[in-house]
Amino acid sequence: MEFIYYFGDVFTPLSLMLLLGGTIGGLILGATPGLSPTMAVALLIPFTFQLEAAQGLILLGAAYTSTVAGGAVSAILLKIPGAPANIATTLDGHTMAKNGEGARALQLSFLASAVGGIFGVLLLIFLTPVLAKWALAFGPSHLFWLAILGVTVISTLDSASVVKGLLSGCIGLWLATIGFDDIMGAQRFIFHPALGGGINIIAALIGLFAIPQVLTMFAKGRGNDGAEVIEVQRHSIMAAIRELFSRTRALSIGTLIGSIIGLIPGVGGQIAGLVAYDQTKKFSPEKDKFGTGHPEGVIAAEAANNAMVGPSLVPLLTLSIPGSPTAAVLLGGLLIHGIFPGSDLFDNHPDVAWTFINSMLIGQVLMCIFGLYVAGLAARVAQVPQSVMVAIVLALSVFGAYSVQSSMGDVYVMACLGIGMFFLERFGFSAAPLVLGLILGPIAEANFIQGSMIADATDGKAAYFMTGGLNLFLIVVVIASIAYSVWMELRHSRYTTKEEAQA
Repeated sequence: MEFIYYFGDVFTPLSLMLLLGGTIGGLILGATPGLSPTMAVALLIPFTFQLEAAQGLILLGAAYTSTVAGGAVSAILLKIPGAPANIATTLDGHTMAKNGEGARALQLSFLASAVGGIFGVLLLIFLTPVLAKWALAFGPSHLFWLAILGVTVISTLDSASVVKGLLSGCIGLWLATIGFDDIMGAQRFIFHPALGGGINIIAALIGLFAIPQVLTMFAKGRGNDGAEVIEVQRHSIMAAIRELFSRTRALSIGTLIGSIIGLIPGVGGQIAGLVAYDQTKKFSPEKDKFGTGHPEGVIAAEAANNAMVGPSLVPLLTLSIPGSPTAAVLLGGLLIHGIFPGSDLFDNHPDVAWTFINSMLIGQVLMCIFGLYVAGLAARVAQVPQSVMVAIVLALSVFGAYSVQSSMGDVYVMACLGIGMFFLERFGFSAAPLVLGLILGPIAEANFIQGSMIADATDGKAAYFMTGGLNLFLIVVVIASIAYSVWMELRHSRYTTKEEAQA
């Protein structure tokens, strides 16, 4: 209970001001396409040079937490994920916004983010020593099978067909190979100098989700500008709270999966929302509603991507192993102040560690309050005329893609991927499985190569990858996931055939 002793340090005037500023700034940065949580935290590091270590971490931690949640704003209203963690939020959130339920979707997203985030930070507070040992148990073979497990999610993710879902994922896996091989340094599919560094995930996100939407608006033409007048429905905060806790299945699955995935070093929180969305869909009796504006899709995705924030810091604070790219930036923030995280961090610098963790707990509450306050106002974006919306989305897309690396090459990549996705959607393919393949490809490849090198020096690849309790458990889960997807596809086909016969 040592953390309670340092709780008051969060409420000193300067610390509270930094917490408020980081939370509000993080929400704004998160809602801006292209500005990921990692970039937001990196941009704020220079502002911490003249601050004390604890105060600097308060600013960075608040920005980290609120940027992840803020990404839901652009995901829901514009169908542009603010960060990879918000991909799954677009699947139902944007449909709700188009139906005039943007305020409801945003309220549910911020409430679910707060619940998931608070749970994740509580895990960080009470179970850090135990979780650190568990996280350390994951080696290259386990991370490889985790990536493969994520690939199996592809087959049912936002796609009417298992085959088309898998094909979309395979396209993403191929795109992930573009660039230089990390091990041998060989060139792979570099058709243009802009592809030398591979495909940037933020540019790909914007291109695959935003550009098809822009092209669809262009295809409708200016004549339809006023044809669809979206009536923004008002939705009370109390109704959103009641709805959130009436959908405990989605909230629980999202929170638990986000916490587990956040704990594993190197996997990254970007797949937490997608895996939680997929598992919530599989366990739901209303599977057909997912993708059509179902609130459970938003709740599961947002609970997961915020629940992973706290556990992702466990390996960082106890083992000096960043659990995510943003945690790696936070490590830099610690080192700048001469603080080296590790097993003795809580003994040598308890004031810094506990003040930082306590501020993240309070930050979740502040993020929820500010998010709920702006939800109703932000939802009015749905009433913006289509011709204006096209210009706004296109401008934000170009800005987001360029801002990542200040490279026009990323803008060209974004445009090409977007045009290609526009035509793929016409044949029933989806962007979400493609993005998941693009994210998981490097994780699977890097850990397979690393594991193979270890295996060659020991008992061989088969023994290294196919033995051990954790490996066997993950293999069984992978097989079960594939079998379930095939079974659901066959069941759906039989049901459709039966209905057609009766008609």
